[in-house]
Amino acid sequence: MIYNPSIHLFLLLLISYITGSFPTAVLIGKKSGKEIRELGSGNPGATNTLRVFGWKPALIVLLIDGFKGWLPAFYFAEYLFQAHAVTEPGLIQIMCGFAAVLGHTYPMIGRFKGGKGIATLGGVLLAIYPMVLPICIGVFAMTVMITGMVSLGSILASVSVPIFLLVIPAITQDQAIPLSLLVFSLLLPWFIIFTHRSNISRIRSGNENRLNNKKINKQKKNNQNFCPVEKFK
Repeated sequence: MIYNPSIHLFLLLLISYITGSFPTAVLIGKKSGKEIRELGSGNPGATNTLRVFGWKPALIVLLIDGFKGWLPAFYFAEYLFQAHAVTEPGLIQIMCGFAAVLGHTYPMIGRFKGGKGIATLGGVLLAIYPMVLPICIGVFAMTVMITGMVSLGSILASVSVPIFLLVIPAITQDQAIPLSLLVFSLLLPWFIIFTHRSNISRIRSGNENRLNNKKINKQKKNNQNFCPVEKFK
């Protein structure tokens, strides 16, 4: 049997996309008899799960969505490395990981309306260059603590990725990062900005929703009542 690397890559990208399409938040909501896409902001991600169902379900969504990015970038890409001589393994990792991100953000089973890709991208970074992830999480956490805006924290964390990818090797005197990873890190913020374009409009108008423990607890207690999606949009 003749193995074709191109066919293998296509299949891995397809499997990565399907993996990313796993509707974590939707299933968590249905376990409670609710439809997450009809509550809160309508976004099937960890932040909206936090607003609607509380921190424990949100943590589950966050971890699984992160795993959806890590698995293709680490394990699926490794399969291709072993099957064929790959001259740029980092590029294959990025392709598989980003396919999972696209699956999460634009899932076919969800009419191409999914989450915003932050947790899944975090899993991809963990697989490709784990050293930068804790720093980006720090940027995210500090921004949310100061402003209460998860969207702004996500955007600033993505912008910090290429900066730290250049700074860390200079400080640690480690080997320079691969060109493919540098290009990916430069394109990453634009993707996050695109998926958060509605949030950016609300930030500019001063209407962006902010995390508030009292509001989250109140919404969690009352999520049996329909909460119009427009309320958070």
